[in-house]
Amino acid sequence: MTIKLTKKQLLLLDFIKEFTETHNYSPSYREIMAGVGLKSVSAVAEHIGNLVEKGVIKKTAGSARSLELVDYRHEETVTLFKSTLETASEEDKAVLLQAAEILGLDLEN
Repeated sequence: MTIKLTKKQLLLLDFIKEFTETHNYSPSYREIMAGVGLKSVSAVAEHIGNLVEKGVIKKTAGSARSLELVDYRHEETVTLFKSTLETASEEDKAVLLQAAEILGLDLEN
């Protein structure tokens, strides 16, 4: 399954990837705003929030420059989902299984 991303979201992902590779740390929201031509930091925050929701970026709350691109097809992601499911509550399991389905993860193997 492929995650559908908008052109602007793809632009943000490309910018974050290139910036991180060049500087060895992730860009600030203001740097993203300037780098992709957005008009406000809140627009960047909205796009980042959507990308986090889709599972292609993760960030650490309360930590600056903590954006990381996620390869949701990577074996480690499947392993993480499986191990988390083992100890999750029934409510959390439902959410994790729905997220795995959205991401197209095969948790059966």
